[in-house]
Amino acid sequence: MMLEYSVVAKRLRKVYRKEEGGFPFRRKSSETIVALDDVDLSVKKGELFGLLGPNGAGKTTLVKILSTIIIPDAGTALVNGHDVLKEPGKVRASIGVVSSGERSLYWRLTARENLEYFARLYKVPDGVARRRISELLSLMGLEDRADELVEKYSGGMRQKLAIARAILHDPEVLLLDEPTLGLDPSFSRSIRVFIREELNRKQGKTILLTTHYMDEADQMCDRVAFINKGRIVAVDSPEKLKAMIGMNEVLKMVVSNLDEKVLTMVRGLPFIEDCGVANAEQDGRTMVRLYMKNVDANIQEVVGVFSKAGCRIFSLSIEKPTLEDVFVKLTGEVLDG
Repeated sequence: MMLEYSVVAKRLRKVYRKEEGGFPFRRKSSETIVALDDVDLSVKKGELFGLLGPNGAGKTTLVKILSTIIIPDAGTALVNGHDVLKEPGKVRASIGVVSSGERSLYWRLTARENLEYFARLYKVPDGVARRRISELLSLMGLEDRADELVEKYSGGMRQKLAIARAILHDPEVLLLDEPTLGLDPSFSRSIRVFIREELNRKQGKTILLTTHYMDEADQMCDRVAFINKGRIVAVDSPEKLKAMIGMNEVLKMVVSNLDEKVLTMVRGLPFIEDCGVANAEQDGRTMVRLYMKNVDANIQEVVGVFSKAGCRIFSLSIEKPTLEDVFVKLTGEVLDG
């Protein structure tokens, strides 16, 4: 029977304990960090599913559990119907993993040599491996430089090769952890298109994509889950999540000298539907998002309230609701990047 869901996580929990001190005459201190707090998550077969949250929210921890790199403290997870604890070998055989910030390639080998090496690890038959490597190098646009050392590659080229390594054995599920992190815009765009159009739509692979770039999730994903401080706070399609804001426009302001009295006055204005506030972490400035009707007709009154209260306004912009606005509305926090 064909599985409806490729990934199912139930009440996953992971706690890290960070210990400091321990020197003579100093008591050792211990800090507990809850990386995942009873996470439930289901990814449909053939779906491109986004896990969206700030750095430190628990995204990478979840990917590491699903790829059998670390063991959860509680809960269960199934990947392609295989239990990550009871059948880790079967899980690894059916997934491909791309992680950001990790050297998953051998830089002193060529691209072709890297793929040949990993084909042997994946136990891909020699004839199939040769054909597959040739196809992937061409698909990634790397065939002209296939025999150059990877250390001479740009960051974008290395990321393309890392994706080729991850799909070398034709896995059913791909776990992509921040695949465009640190790449320049042109490479990021090409990798996003490749993931969406080639891997997901054409090849039909199930993809779990973690990111803290809301535009990336909005453009690419069928559904998105918001994760914050180890907990899932919302799951739905990007369109339905943005509909939570309603048909309102968003007035985004960066101000200083803000206090609760000012916010109370602003929230009391008849045309203000909601208000989200988060620290911009620069010289005491605060980012304010006002969800309101008819911004053009009411912006002067809003600015007047802030000005009369002694707030300094650094910037103003009017935008349509984004996934970041939904995240801020739900958590009161700003996504990194």
